[in-house]
Amino acid sequence: MTSDTHSSHSSHSPQRPPRPVRPLTARGRDEPHRVASPLELFFDLCFVVAIAQAGLQLAHAVGEGHAGEGILNYAMQFFSIWWAWMNFSWFASAYDNDDVLYRVVTLVQIAGVLVLAAGVSRAFDQHDYVVVWLGYLIMRLAMASQWLRAARAAQGPERTMALRYAGGVVLCLVGWLGLVVLPEQARAWVFLVMVIAELCVPLYAEKDFTTPWHPHHISERYGLFTIIVLGETIAAATVAVKSGVDEHDALGELLPIAAGGLLIVFAAWWIYFVVPIHGHLRTNQQAFLWGYGHYLIFAAAATIGAGLEVSVTEAVGKAHISTLAASAAVTLPTALYLLSVWALHARHYKVGIAQQLVLPVAALLVICCTFLGHWAVLAAGIVSALTVAVGVTLTARMAAAESGPGATARTA
Repeated sequence: MTSDTHSSHSSHSPQRPPRPVRPLTARGRDEPHRVASPLELFFDLCFVVAIAQAGLQLAHAVGEGHAGEGILNYAMQFFSIWWAWMNFSWFASAYDNDDVLYRVVTLVQIAGVLVLAAGVSRAFDQHDYVVVWLGYLIMRLAMASQWLRAARAAQGPERTMALRYAGGVVLCLVGWLGLVVLPEQARAWVFLVMVIAELCVPLYAEKDFTTPWHPHHISERYGLFTIIVLGETIAAATVAVKSGVDEHDALGELLPIAAGGLLIVFAAWWIYFVVPIHGHLRTNQQAFLWGYGHYLIFAAAATIGAGLEVSVTEAVGKAHISTLAASAAVTLPTALYLLSVWALHARHYKVGIAQQLVLPVAALLVICCTFLGHWAVLAAGIVSALTVAVGVTLTARMAAAESGPGATARTA
């Protein structure tokens, strides 16, 4: 792709309004200064609305003693939200031309996720997936139309790839109807089959041609979404603590939970952004594994907020579960987050057994904190903070050792 093409696609300047319609051709993978657009940031914020609704329902289900059913429902709702977000993000990294039609179709996808969010409570409480499926239908048909636009402007293997994507999206939509029309006892199997089918669509579509996604742009998009999800976690926990203080005057009981939760979220942010992950995204295989694996990172980060809500309700005597179960609602997703970030990010940049063991050992210690009663969340927060401190110390020592006598010192 020529430099002229790069410049024509990379412009998101407010001084140059978008054209009504122009060919949806691929952008350059080596395009300089590629950053997330305002539309992408707006897209992320609206998707977090749906995540917040799913987290609220999960907290309610766990607090009522229906953890198994709540986790299954949450996994199903979260997958539909995450998968639609992820498909759009990778498509936009390769084909965002910022014309008026592209913006309008993206706004339609946002409308779809808001419809889905409106149906989350019915899906949890009544196992009625009609509204959720309708929202997913809106999002995915809009996504299929974008792929058809890309196919129209492409030739050869690239055109075939785009058509495979569009066809796969539509076929999977039909499969998801099983959640609406089939008996309730069959829906878990429908979900499992359709998750596999959805995950296979990109693998099949890109077997002969790889979309020219931008490594730095993709890593930034995932990082921004992680920040937004962690922000929603803080918001959910803050609302829960405020409610507990206002309604039950339980400041003393809630302070350890609030402090521990804050330390966990702060450490989660630090640990995620400590390495420049875009340098690891060199091949399509690495990118698929990294992109798919973020389901665990995003879900765990959002579940921490739900767990903090559960801990607050248990501390003020409104939950129908034990202190141990309430503590596990925070410690288990925290441990999952630490292990997932280590597997997808940190391990590629850690040198030596000591650095490699920091996050796995921290995850084990966080799980052990589950058994500390009402101090479990605070203890998990302290372990998370110490994990950051140990990681920074080891990195600084290694940098000092590598600089050596007479060498130029590096900044850790």
